[in-house]
Amino acid sequence: AQACGLRKGADLLLPPLLCSAPARGRLFAAMSMKYCAAYSMAVLAGTESPSASDIQKILESVGAECDSAVAEKLVSELEGKTVHEVIAAGKEKLKGFGGGGGGGGG
Repeated sequence: AQACGLRKGADLLLPPLLCSAPARGRLFAAMSMKYCAAYSMAVLAGTESPSASDIQKILESVGAECDSAVAEKLVSELEGKTVHEVIAAGKEKLKGFGGGGGGGGG
């Protein structure tokens, strides 16, 4: 994720979408998690396939700026997918990271 210019964790929500092409990487480098969070909030509120307008309304309701190009790109990349599928795919990718660590003890 760091190589894409994203904060660690951004690709966990949208694993198949990020960094697959240089142009896509530049657009998503400008995306903060607020777009993903707003999309997820719309889904939780009952909107199965949120629009860029839905994302904008949520972000503006809390005084956050919304770049409509970023919101539209996110919506287009998630078209035909459910948030649950995307998150499940991200969890599968996490399995390769391992986890935990031994304490030094002593």
